[in-house]
Amino acid sequence: MQQLTLQQLASVIDAEVVGDDATLITGVATLASAKPGQIAFLANEKYRSQLDSTQASAVIVAPNVELPAGLAALVTKNPYAGFAKVAQQLDTTPRAATGIDASAQIATSAQLGKNVAIGPLTIIAEGAVIGDNVQIGAGSYIGPNVKIGANSKLWQQVVIYHDCEIGTDCLLHSGVVIGADGFGWANEQGKWVKIPQIGRVIIHDRVDIGANTTVDRGALDDTVISSGCIIDNQCQIAHNVFIDEDTAIAGCTVLAGSCRIGKRCLIGGATAINGHIEICDDVQISGFSMVIKAITEPGVYASGIPAAPHREWRRNGARYRQLDDLFQRVKQLEKKLAE
Repeated sequence: MQQLTLQQLASVIDAEVVGDDATLITGVATLASAKPGQIAFLANEKYRSQLDSTQASAVIVAPNVELPAGLAALVTKNPYAGFAKVAQQLDTTPRAATGIDASAQIATSAQLGKNVAIGPLTIIAEGAVIGDNVQIGAGSYIGPNVKIGANSKLWQQVVIYHDCEIGTDCLLHSGVVIGADGFGWANEQGKWVKIPQIGRVIIHDRVDIGANTTVDRGALDDTVISSGCIIDNQCQIAHNVFIDEDTAIAGCTVLAGSCRIGKRCLIGGATAINGHIEICDDVQISGFSMVIKAITEPGVYASGIPAAPHREWRRNGARYRQLDDLFQRVKQLEKKLAE
């Protein structure tokens, strides 16, 4: 079991220690569920009352938070970020693989760095280059000429098609598929003619991709995910999409082909973004939105329709169908008034 003192944790998050700095911490928990030996955090005022009853050995709080007598604390400007860093130090998540399993198939031309771990039944194809300390879980497939940077971790059954590149310190969860064909077809007299997808997928450093998310390879140029991006489960990133640094995309979101997403964007779950449009930096899009035009100004955008009682929804739906007729009638009335 990993255990660190409050002073050791304070040095990680640049916090001030209140109480015994030699207190040993073995894990993290919420204020309500914490047990002795664990550390909790307060980042939302509505949970302040739980400080009085928590069994945690210490808490992470912002400056000027009044603490119950005897409760140790780490005081820092951003308790939630502090909690995330402390949780990393005390993380008990197992490795994706340990050593190189005897059932793994590794091409003789593949290059493996130091301390690479490869799980059972994984295939590493010819020309692949695997960096130092990479972990690849069971049943994964790493295609020809794929490059994976140092310290990246791939969970079970990840598939990376030929020629794609993964940067350093990336995390790909189970079921991720990188580099499948984009949806490229031409129509000739009602018949579909496939367009070979000859681009790649380039994923830069510190990118986290959730389970069962797919990132399609480019048609001619590359699909690119820049450093620091985080992408949730079951998202679809189409061919030739470009996502700039530190953008976050929540689950079930769809990015159509050749759209460009700026830096530090926050895209809510189940959002659909049209192809061949650009979203500028620092845009926040609420969940269930449909974005069909470019966004050129930073800010918060939404288009989803909240759920309503069924009878109300039916009335509103009927009125929506009458909207154009109503508009034309108002236009005629305005014309008459003007005359």
